[in-house]
Amino acid sequence: MLLMGNGRCSNCRDAAPEFDRALSFGEYDAGLRGLIQLLKYERVTPVATPLGAMLAHAITELIASRDATPVVIPVPLHKRRRRSRGFNQSELIAHAAVRHLPLRLEVLSGALLRQRDTISQVGLSREERIENVRDAFRVAQPSRINGRDIVLVDDVMTTGTTLSECARVLKQAGAERVWAATVARAFDSASQLTADPGEEEAIEVGEPISF
Repeated sequence: MLLMGNGRCSNCRDAAPEFDRALSFGEYDAGLRGLIQLLKYERVTPVATPLGAMLAHAITELIASRDATPVVIPVPLHKRRRRSRGFNQSELIAHAAVRHLPLRLEVLSGALLRQRDTISQVGLSREERIENVRDAFRVAQPSRINGRDIVLVDDVMTTGTTLSECARVLKQAGAERVWAATVARAFDSASQLTADPGEEEAIEVGEPISF
């Protein structure tokens, strides 16, 4: 059992992110971390199927009772990194996730592009992460974004700076609302979840974590 809070993390208290809400399936730890690393670094692509099933739980809760059908947009890789890896893990997980949803959502893989090859976010401070991804993305298909609700998908969320920058660009292109859904949430010293008084609750492993 994981003990989490329902409050905002310290990063979101200091500067509100551009996405409207973020939800993760579980914590980036133990088995879940191993599965994600198998996909990203060992290129075991069948792992995308169970990861997609997990992501589908987060997406289902995000879009519950919504009055419009959103589209799903994976966080893109730069073409150089995608060519080196052979695939975009977020795109594979997104396609696997929609197959587990009762409502079939469209995945717009080419609508958002990473126009600048950023360095890895691992080990960077929050301020360095923000600067690293600034103006790194652009919308390639504005007509498919304008007026739509978006579910932005990635494998792991740490400080949320990449997802926030993507959401900012999407909203500038006319997106109505942007929600972020990830398989895992990574907690470090810079991004510990801080609960508001009286808001702590026990969250079972496998139950989505809201931020």
